[in-house]
Amino acid sequence: MIKKDLIVAVAKATEMTQKDVEKALKALIEVTMTEVAKKGKVQLIGFGTFIARERAARTVVDPRGNSIKVAAATVPAFKPGKLFRDAVNVKPAKKKAAKKKK
Repeated sequence: MIKKDLIVAVAKATEMTQKDVEKALKALIEVTMTEVAKKGKVQLIGFGTFIARERAARTVVDPRGNSIKVAAATVPAFKPGKLFRDAVNVKPAKKKAAKKKK
């Protein structure tokens, strides 16, 4: 699903116009990016939390075998909430074992 598909689906589910949904989605994204950039967090209970994480400096090896130093950085991260994890991790029902006939 791309952004346009998301806008259409939310508009249909909420009976809002696509234009209003697009404005709300754009505002949500902007506010989330601004808050995480300030090293804050945006927590949506059940869905997840957007946070900034510090990544330490490290040395990596490229495919040719050359060592490359990568500087420390602050990166955005998402930690899914329990409801989201459970919705994604649906396990199929176990089938009853068939009895063997002798």
